[in-house]
Amino acid sequence: MTICSLKPGLKVLVTAGASGIGRAIADLLIAEGARVHICDVSHEFLEGFQAAYPDHGASYCDVSDDEQVVRLFDDVRSSLGGLNALVNNAGIAGPTGGVDEISPADWRRCIDICLTGQFLCAHHAVPMLKAAGDGAIINMSSAAGRYGYAYRTPYSAAKWGVIGFTQSLSKELGPFGIRANAILPGIVSGPRMEGVIRARADQVGVPYEEMQKEYLSRISLRRMVSPEDVAAMVAFLLSPAAGNISGQSIGVDGNVESL
Repeated sequence: MTICSLKPGLKVLVTAGASGIGRAIADLLIAEGARVHICDVSHEFLEGFQAAYPDHGASYCDVSDDEQVVRLFDDVRSSLGGLNALVNNAGIAGPTGGVDEISPADWRRCIDICLTGQFLCAHHAVPMLKAAGDGAIINMSSAAGRYGYAYRTPYSAAKWGVIGFTQSLSKELGPFGIRANAILPGIVSGPRMEGVIRARADQVGVPYEEMQKEYLSRISLRRMVSPEDVAAMVAFLLSPAAGNISGQSIGVDGNVESL
């Protein structure tokens, strides 16, 4: 056992766990001996996860829908029999555009998934964590939760909110032995980030490659973060080595200097 090994049989729910960062988190936690239940809104990716891990649970769930979240936690109780950790990973990029161009519906959708969804999952998870006697909540924020992000106001507002939510949870739940931390990924390689960069390039009328270089120039290490980088931080924060880390907002971003 290494210093960052997970407790054997740790019971973890990972939202949006069927692809991208969430799948990397689930893969690593399972490899480290955790019992994992995921949810996602892609039937295709959920089926892929179940094929790879038939002994772990998976549910369809839009985390912004309270009725679906209730059903998700019914599934978690059935598959895991309890809960030691919640990884609130679900989120969307939201619209790209000026505040005078973004529709109220798009604003609400981004806030509902990126922020309210974390509240709904925590709302249902906390009684299970209290019953376990300790536990952890990891909320996925973003470098956009530390810096203002022009033309991505719904996303940035939601991710700033996640940090406040996390710090409040750490104070509220600390006396019950439950830790809460936020992870702030930077520019993460993958289809979602490619879409964000492409949308911004189209908006200002420059080639994709030029806009990609512009994004990389804002990172001290001049490279994107991988989903596996974020998963490694999740595994550390769920390990006994992080037993006294709570209320923190931790960047995994190569040192993003600005957005």
